[in-house]
Amino acid sequence: MSNYLLGIDCGCTVSKAAIFTVDGREIAVSGSKVEVISPQPGYIERDANGVWRAAAQAVRQVLAQAGIDPGAIVCVACTGHGNGLYLVDRFGRPVRHAILSTDSRARAIVDRWLAEGLDKLVRPKTMQALWPAQPNALLAWLQAHEPQSLARARWVLMCKDFVRMRLTGQAAGELTDWSGTSLLDVARGEYDDGLLEAFGIQQCRSLLPPLCRSEQICGTVTAEAAAATGLREGTPVAGGLFDIDACALASGVVDENQLCMAAGTWGCNQYASRQPVVSDQVFMTSRYCIPGYYLILEGSATSASNLEWFVSEFLAAGHHGDEAEGQSIYQQCSQWVAQSDRRKDSGIVFLPFLYGSHAQADAKGCLLGLSGWHTRGDVLRAVYEGVVFAHRTHVDRLLRFRPPPASIRLTGGAARSSAWLEIFADCFQLPIEVPEGTELGALGAAICAAVAAGCYASFQDATASMVRIAKRQLPDQSLAGLYEAKYARYRALIELLGSAWPHFAPLAAATKS
Repeated sequence: MSNYLLGIDCGCTVSKAAIFTVDGREIAVSGSKVEVISPQPGYIERDANGVWRAAAQAVRQVLAQAGIDPGAIVCVACTGHGNGLYLVDRFGRPVRHAILSTDSRARAIVDRWLAEGLDKLVRPKTMQALWPAQPNALLAWLQAHEPQSLARARWVLMCKDFVRMRLTGQAAGELTDWSGTSLLDVARGEYDDGLLEAFGIQQCRSLLPPLCRSEQICGTVTAEAAAATGLREGTPVAGGLFDIDACALASGVVDENQLCMAAGTWGCNQYASRQPVVSDQVFMTSRYCIPGYYLILEGSATSASNLEWFVSEFLAAGHHGDEAEGQSIYQQCSQWVAQSDRRKDSGIVFLPFLYGSHAQADAKGCLLGLSGWHTRGDVLRAVYEGVVFAHRTHVDRLLRFRPPPASIRLTGGAARSSAWLEIFADCFQLPIEVPEGTELGALGAAICAAVAAGCYASFQDATASMVRIAKRQLPDQSLAGLYEAKYARYRALIELLGSAWPHFAPLAAATKS
């Protein structure tokens, strides 16, 4: 009987499961959506029990699609969105809705920390910026506004740690994920009581789970989880990894030569380094899953989710005919962009700040420069370009600390669009390589599972066998000047709007005297 690996990837909206052969061939993929809940502006949550149900359903479906004996799965590993907060009791049952990594309810707390200079004080240990959706800020917010939730909780977990606990019944916090929370001394790879005290959350220390490594077996599938998922009871479950690590692994990042980008809800741009970068010019340095390496990341919520919003609000309702022929609205968008003239400057600029920014906290999404002669393709091309320019802003920051790569490896929704690949290549003037497979996060988790199960001696050996490049997009050198000018205009407009963004805050309703 052949052996297989199961990777589970729990993103901010969809939980996916994929089965792979030991050499990385994708056998089957399934996904199940979890609705996002926004009870008021800035609050981004979802039903944590729904996350588990979606993951379990995805596993059941993928096992059925693959048509394999569940006993052939030699190991399972999970990945998922980092940060946010999953509060559970000692049985792994949620005590409140999960808070996602795009939440901003704790912004006032972070603003106060920044005003006090706390970011400079803690960065030598945390090696990362402070932002509202990290668990340090969310725990401080819960202390002030929901102490009853903390009183009912036994563990604070990250998304994939929550799913792993539901699979195994055992609580653990995996190192790559937790090294991105500002709660660890990243160099030592341990929780730091001094950091907890600095954030005023020292009483939450007992809620932090014991730490484990990505490739460590952290339990086996329980009878209850087996009934929910269709997996065999006793199947080993690995520690798993932060989704940025999973995408890096699936891109073949095993040393300091590669640079990869993930274009999804967040735009993540990263490379591995034996030396940590401790600088306020870099968003995050965390522990990489490969021992001895750190993952240096620049990113923000400025990527492909901007297109998802644009399509949902303005295009999806009127798009029916092509769906029946197997063409998605996103494929149609890519065609509209391809039909616009890539050598002509339409004059439209899109600032992809619908869910956050790399500029300033008050920055908002904008479409600038519209005229009556513009087409749908022109507008969409501007949306695609704005996302690419946001990625370039982050990559430019990373290149202060390393030489330019020979190529960039791209994953995420944008990697499926030929029009978007062209724009990435032309803007960066570098070859853009797309790894093989439809679910790279799940593949990264499966690589982790392969090492944990002993199929390979190291992550390097596993990626050498399990990662392949499916597509390579070369840049059009004749467009280098045009994209430099477009990018310069994008940066100039952000600078000009800096003083205007606070005026776009919602106005309070007028009241009668």
